Amino acid sequence: MTIETSTLGVLALIAIMAVVTLITRFGGVFVMSFIRINARTESFINTMASSVLIAIIVPMAVSGDAGALAALVATAAAMLAIRKPLPAIAIGLMAAASVRYLV
Repeated sequence: MTIETSTLGVLALIAIMAVVTLITRFGGVFVMSFIRINARTESFINTMASSVLIAIIVPMAVSGDAGALAALVATAAAMLAIRKPLPAIAIGLMAAASVRYLV
């Protein structure tokens, strides 16, 4: 299956991805509504979120370019300093953009 990369094709791809994202989000909530949340389940959910984050960050840190490394360092430093995720992510994005623009 192929979709043309015209404006309409790109918009169709974005719409398809949005629908799939919504289905998986709502499906997860629906499935979890049948599961009793006890301490063990809550621990699993919290650990899984950290594991996914580590699985995304480590390959980027090992094989990424200077911009990726700058984003990682800046985001980690900002998170340790201000302890708010959204500003830390913004600082990381600005660091990556700055390094990639200047280098």
